[in-house]
Amino acid sequence: MTNGLTAVVRLIDAFTEKTGAIIAWLNIGMVVGTVAVVLLRYVFNNSSIALQESVLYMHGFVFMIASAYTLKHDEHVRVDILYQRFSVRGKAIVNLLGTLLLLFPLIIYIGIESWPYIAQSWRIREVSPETAGLPAVFILKSLILALVFVLGAQGIAEVLRNLCLIIAPSHSSGQKEQD
Repeated sequence: MTNGLTAVVRLIDAFTEKTGAIIAWLNIGMVVGTVAVVLLRYVFNNSSIALQESVLYMHGFVFMIASAYTLKHDEHVRVDILYQRFSVRGKAIVNLLGTLLLLFPLIIYIGIESWPYIAQSWRIREVSPETAGLPAVFILKSLILALVFVLGAQGIAEVLRNLCLIIAPSHSSGQKEQD
């Protein structure tokens, strides 16, 4: 890769790695929260709506923000029947086209269509419909735009990475750069 493209790809990849590492800790919080919800309900015959909703919020953060991390590590769903037989350059072409023709239109659509929904939630400072629920549903809904941002940024890194593989496939081992 050229120095300028390499710097952009490394910067985006580092951001994705860092956010992925931070968000991964929420999985422990979800497990602890879920165990607490179950213990409260079935052992102590009690419940906490706020605790249940906090598990839901953590799940939203993990699912939405970790999407870029999943893309970076090539762990997204793909039918590999033909792809696995392609050369490094062939895989780069498929990945580039998939990003340009599928990923980017999808995240643009999600961003455009979700904007009024999120804006309305912020306008009214939407809260949980449950009396004892969390008072920040508007933040949870904002994760949709966070998804658009992180997935879009990582998509840019993937486009640049694949363009470099297509242009100069002999300079690559076919593996993504490691941080």
